[in-house]
Amino acid sequence: MIELIQDYWLYFLVGQYPNGPLGGLALTVLLSGAALLLAMPLGLVLGVARVSPWRAVRWPVAVLVQLVRAVPLLLVVFWAYFFLPAVTGVKTGQATTMLMTLVLFDAVYLAEIVGAGIKSLPKGQFEGARSLGLSYGQALRLVILPQALRHVSPSLVSQLVATIKATSLGYIIGLSEVSFIATQVNTLVFTKAVEVYIVLAATYFILCFGLSRLAFLLELRLNRRPAPVPEVSP
Repeated sequence: MIELIQDYWLYFLVGQYPNGPLGGLALTVLLSGAALLLAMPLGLVLGVARVSPWRAVRWPVAVLVQLVRAVPLLLVVFWAYFFLPAVTGVKTGQATTMLMTLVLFDAVYLAEIVGAGIKSLPKGQFEGARSLGLSYGQALRLVILPQALRHVSPSLVSQLVATIKATSLGYIIGLSEVSFIATQVNTLVFTKAVEVYIVLAATYFILCFGLSRLAFLLELRLNRRPAPVPEVSP
């Protein structure tokens, strides 16, 4: 196994780069981080809409969230890569397709996380902000959302873990993420399949377990510290 790592560690890490497209673990991490960052604004808007007092806003978002969560992510990848180009005539690359799919996937789950964070706050927080003369939007932006995002920050790290594992579905469309690279290495050294997939499993474990511990420690730290009182100018 040591010999396998010595021979192919760079291929595992970056794929064919710089002589080809970026791949391997670097692509997995970059794709996951970019998807989560791009999904944050959309997830924030959807999360606020999920707890909106207006049914015309809340119900369509609830339908969208439940619909996306009910469909397997693998099926969404297939739709984005094969079905949409057939309908629109515009074909996207593997990395772009996977990024768009993960952004949609993350935005929906972030909406649930943000919505849960808002609901966890005492109702007096919102009522107190409105009593100071703030509008609904100002109360959300200045008082509610800062506290809600602080409460759910460990869940955001956990969502990154889920996104990293979801990138492995890019293997189906030929995306050269770390699982796809491991399969290619296995075809080169087909007598060492066990060692190849042990290295792959260890890579996912180290990355995801490290982030899970970070989320746990962050949650402990937040529980020990009192929430800061937001300063609101009337």
